Amino acid sequence: MTGDFSTPHNRKMTLILLAICGLLAIAAVVVGIDDNLPGILLAFLAATAFVLAFVHPWRTAKKFMFLLLASVLGFVLFVILNIIVDSVIQNPATSGALQDLMQSPAFDALNLIIAMLCPAAFIVGAVGSVVTFIRSRRQTK
Repeated sequence: MTGDFSTPHNRKMTLILLAICGLLAIAAVVVGIDDNLPGILLAFLAATAFVLAFVHPWRTAKKFMFLLLASVLGFVLFVILNIIVDSVIQNPATSGALQDLMQSPAFDALNLIIAMLCPAAFIVGAVGSVVTFIRSRRQTK
């Protein structure tokens, strides 16, 4: 491996965060996420741990700002695509197979994952950019 994950400590931390993500996701499924605040919070924490697993080695505010921008753009695109999909589902000319696909539990699960990842990435990007900016300012003094 090269890059940010090249040290054994970073690889170990990534695996720990991914394990935490998996445990939180399992807990969210067990508790239930349908109109259940503790389950939704567990799912959001799982998404946050997933994002942190890949960005924890970053040490510059620029990378976190890029994550922040990407999460905002991703969320906007997600909303637009969701509106388009809902319009297609409502259209009587849409084939039954396509409607079945778009109303399937797998499609709903994908929507939930994206809906959790974008805000989690936004928060990690915002907090990470502020923290790394402050750290870089302290080190230059």
